[in-house]
Amino acid sequence: MGVKGFVEGGVASIVAGCSTHPLDLIKVRLQLQGETLAAATPHHLRPALAFSSASLHLSPPQRLGPISLGLRIVHSEGVTALFSGVSATVLRQSLYSTTRMGLYDMFKQRWTDPETKNMRLSKKIAAGLIAGGIGAAVGNPADVAMVRMQADGRLPRAQRRHYKGVFDAITRISKQEGVGSLWRGSSLTVNRAMIVTASQLATYDQIKEAVLEKAIMEDGMGTHVTASFAAGVVAAVASNPVDVIKTRVMNMKVEAGSRAPYNGAVDCLMKTVKGEGLKALYKGFLPTVSRQGPFTVVLFVTLEQVRKLLKEF
Repeated sequence: MGVKGFVEGGVASIVAGCSTHPLDLIKVRLQLQGETLAAATPHHLRPALAFSSASLHLSPPQRLGPISLGLRIVHSEGVTALFSGVSATVLRQSLYSTTRMGLYDMFKQRWTDPETKNMRLSKKIAAGLIAGGIGAAVGNPADVAMVRMQADGRLPRAQRRHYKGVFDAITRISKQEGVGSLWRGSSLTVNRAMIVTASQLATYDQIKEAVLEKAIMEDGMGTHVTASFAAGVVAAVASNPVDVIKTRVMNMKVEAGSRAPYNGAVDCLMKTVKGEGLKALYKGFLPTVSRQGPFTVVLFVTLEQVRKLLKEF
């Protein structure tokens, strides 16, 4: 299928990413709630943790659920704030998802048994791991920009970055923090992408094949929705802990002469678990699964429709 697989995957991913962006933004804000730095001093506190008062003895801010947080964002920042960073989402899907979907399709064409027309589960997982890792490495700068833009509204007004768009964000981040900062958290991004792609694409193909083989449903919308929703749930459960750490590492602001809040993924993991408990690794899970479910459904339903439209080409 070659280039066609990349085009089909890219179009489907952009449609899915844009349509579920508000849920992704709420997920990011939830994952940053309650973020604490055990070793921090007043001079090392990041802006996101600074209170209007200089006192560090104030009671912690109220933790909100996804619906309450969504309503607060709309009330304090406006409805359009739910689409903050959507330009970064488009770029991220164009780079990351186009690459992973296209590569997975290439592996699928090569590794599918010509007799059964199916690919073994182990090969599906391997294809997903490889495709997801490569895609994440390509799309990491857009991922960093997206997280920064989505999280900007939670900072005090004087400390917000006010990015004009994804390219402004990437340019300013590289100038102020160095080009290498665009790949901050890349190991986490790659690990998460490998987990998501392997669980998401492998689960979808496996369930779809099982449904068709057992003649439970025909190859139509019902099968596509069922298989894709299940794939979204599996991907959310598998990736949420890595996603929480990735979000925190990417969002941290490192200023010249000051100590970084986290020294890396492992340090972030240890501080998060120590300060907030293991359950913090599933912070934002409800919006994650609420976003992964619809995202995966829109992704694969759109993909199947695009395949039909491009079948003759």
